[in-house]
Amino acid sequence: MQRLALRLPPLLVLLLFAVLAGVLATLPAPAAGFQFKGQALVSGALAGVGLSVALAGVWAFRRARTTVNPLHPEQARVVVTAGVYRWSRNPMYLGMALLLSAWLLALGAWLALPCLPGFCLVLTEFQIKPEERALARSLGEPYEAYRHSTRRWL
Repeated sequence: MQRLALRLPPLLVLLLFAVLAGVLATLPAPAAGFQFKGQALVSGALAGVGLSVALAGVWAFRRARTTVNPLHPEQARVVVTAGVYRWSRNPMYLGMALLLSAWLLALGAWLALPCLPGFCLVLTEFQIKPEERALARSLGEPYEAYRHSTRRWL
């Protein structure tokens, strides 16, 4: 299983879970769906927040002139602690989770909801934890201090 670490781009993982959610949403099941007034509006707002958080993370990395390539965290040049990185060590992944949440809400299917914790678990185990090990090796004490002072997700 560890061979999967840092092998799949996180955007591909997001897409796979979004497709899985779409398939699950089509399965017939008792009380399979849910709807509420303003559902589309809430879903759209959540998608907007997710996209904003993810893009803020990318922008902070670009501004610091460090890599945004999630498959090669060892190429990171600096520890980014400004902007959204004050609240989350992984705002790009947090943004993806919010986008998936928006999609799940738009689908309105109870069976699809486990895709969110599944996505977070897969990303944590096969992307975030290996990234953390690589960053600890390449950036040393500044990264370790940041890791201990800032939450992984939120």
